[in-house]
Amino acid sequence: MSRTVHAPTGLFDSRHYGFAQVAIVPTRLGDAVHVSGQVAWDADRNVVGAGDIRLQLKKSLENLAAALASVGAKLCDVGALRLYIRQSHMHESSAITGALKAAFGENPPCATWIGVSSLANEAFLIEIEPSVVFIDRE
Repeated sequence: MSRTVHAPTGLFDSRHYGFAQVAIVPTRLGDAVHVSGQVAWDADRNVVGAGDIRLQLKKSLENLAAALASVGAKLCDVGALRLYIRQSHMHESSAITGALKAAFGENPPCATWIGVSSLANEAFLIEIEPSVVFIDRE
């Protein structure tokens, strides 16, 4: 059994930087889908929603949905979500909460909010990382 990787349509192809956007690892329980942390980049690595954490989280969730869809999974398959939030924007909980509710409705995943001093790009205010998602083998 070995890992396979995906470069989903709509996300930038990160393999040139030494990591995959999506990796699938076969297990006895089905395929374990791992997704890299998602940020507010479009496919051309332009920041969406500069300075606006709600818009950045919305785009990050859209990117996560695209990554999951590339392997037949959906946002509702995510059991837990880690949110890495620039410390300077931790106070914007209502914007963060609003974006999460818009994406997940009344059936949200577990979440951990982690305040960080910086992210990979100075313009990023938030990055999200889902737990492993298991899908049935076809």
